[in-house]
Amino acid sequence: MKIHKAGYGLLIKLFILLAIVNSLVFASIGNLTVCRIVIGISTVVYLLVVNFFRFPNRQIRVDDDAILCPADGKIVVVEETYEPEYLKRQCIQVSVFMSILNVHINWYAANGIVEYFRYHKGRYMAAYLPKSSTENERTTVAIKTRGGQEIVMRQIAGAMAKRIVSYATVGGEARQNRHLGFIKFGSRVDLYLPLDTRINVKVGQKVTGSQTIIGTFAKGESK
Repeated sequence: MKIHKAGYGLLIKLFILLAIVNSLVFASIGNLTVCRIVIGISTVVYLLVVNFFRFPNRQIRVDDDAILCPADGKIVVVEETYEPEYLKRQCIQVSVFMSILNVHINWYAANGIVEYFRYHKGRYMAAYLPKSSTENERTTVAIKTRGGQEIVMRQIAGAMAKRIVSYATVGGEARQNRHLGFIKFGSRVDLYLPLDTRINVKVGQKVTGSQTIIGTFAKGESK
């Protein structure tokens, strides 16, 4: 199993911390049964964190007309809304909630050029709450596709997430087979799409990042 680079630093620090804790327990208590229990708990904790940063090997079919799901999880929002930061117009919002058990890699949903990027500090409310889109720690990435459409992707930290990693740079290329970034622990990703996008998913549906087709762009869309 591959480990995503976003987890390297944390996994090293956690390994050192657990090694110190186990050494102190062994030195201060010396009871073999207690030591075995502590070692067992430490091993389980470490393996759970390793699993969280897993990097699945997926075959990704790049398609300029399709919007691919940016993350593993469950669809929690499909609705018309106003995007106030970049698009400043009505659009379709599709939101994917990631539980702590999901892979937390984020993929670009569409191919094109990154037109806008901004990181916002914020709160750490539960990511499934509507206010998390505007009040939690988040990044906003706007992409202009090869067909001239504009979409916005928003990474949103959840109640446990304390850091969003984003690799987007203004003027850089967005590709569906590349990582947009990573959100550490529970979180969500919002997509803001043109109103005439043909949506293929529904609320409550489980989805797979880079595999599930969220929808397709309407032919002839130019802005």
